Amino acid sequence: MKKIAIQGIIGSYHDIAAHKYFKEENIEIICCNTFDDIFSTIRNDSQVIGLLAIENTIAGSLLQNNELLRQDDTQIIGEYKLRISHSFACLPEENWGDLTEVNSHPIALMQCREFLNNHPHLKVVETEDTALSAKEIKELNLKGHAAICSKAAADLYGMKVLEEGIETNVHNFTRFLVIADANQINKQKEHNNKIVNKASIVFTLPHEEGSLSQVLSILSFYNINLTKIQSLPIIGKEWEYRFYVDIIFNNYLRYNQAIAAINPLTKELKILGEYEEGKSNL
Repeated sequence: MKKIAIQGIIGSYHDIAAHKYFKEENIEIICCNTFDDIFSTIRNDSQVIGLLAIENTIAGSLLQNNELLRQDDTQIIGEYKLRISHSFACLPEENWGDLTEVNSHPIALMQCREFLNNHPHLKVVETEDTALSAKEIKELNLKGHAAICSKAAADLYGMKVLEEGIETNVHNFTRFLVIADANQINKQKEHNNKIVNKASIVFTLPHEEGSLSQVLSILSFYNINLTKIQSLPIIGKEWEYRFYVDIIFNNYLRYNQAIAAINPLTKELKILGEYEEGKSNL
């Protein structure tokens, strides 16, 4: 049985993504309070696999997770793109007229802004997790409170769903990364039996004119497709940046040649992982 560390509790979107990614395997979920705790759990037990959100099509990137990946001795071994659909749930005995407050994670609240605008009488309160909001309302019998969460979480914690699909945009996906201890990957060679057509890398560049365009030109020459480029400032070095880049390729040899070609032009280049691109399904 695989042990999977996630941020959040059972019923959270991390939990749903973990079960979908590992749908053909028996897994044990390890619930962590923070993303840092996922990495700590892997450091304490190298057999643990982590799953963490890295970006959302509406809310954007979780920048702190990029830094956690760079600083830690883990490797990305896969990704899963989960369609996020929110439900509006309350205590079983209550209904629309009883509700005065809605609780959820700030990103979920942002994704349901249009719905909330249509219910201006509801006080909006941010919480640390969507599923936890539903769980606490039910366990503490918080009358007048509603949660924005997944339908799975509402069902799990005995909440009544008043409305489903309340997200403003149906093209609402969160991309999750599957990570593992780098030494375990090298030892087991698990990824060798899988398709590898995507990589995540990070590097810094000399503070010189045209340094980034040179790197991008080389990647283009080797038919490497950039799907994401994210720059973050380097603390303590004014106007210098670290670049996080996701690339897709259909020829692993050409990809290796491209990495070798840009390496002399960069500083601190690190491959965060090589894995199979996840698909988005509505």
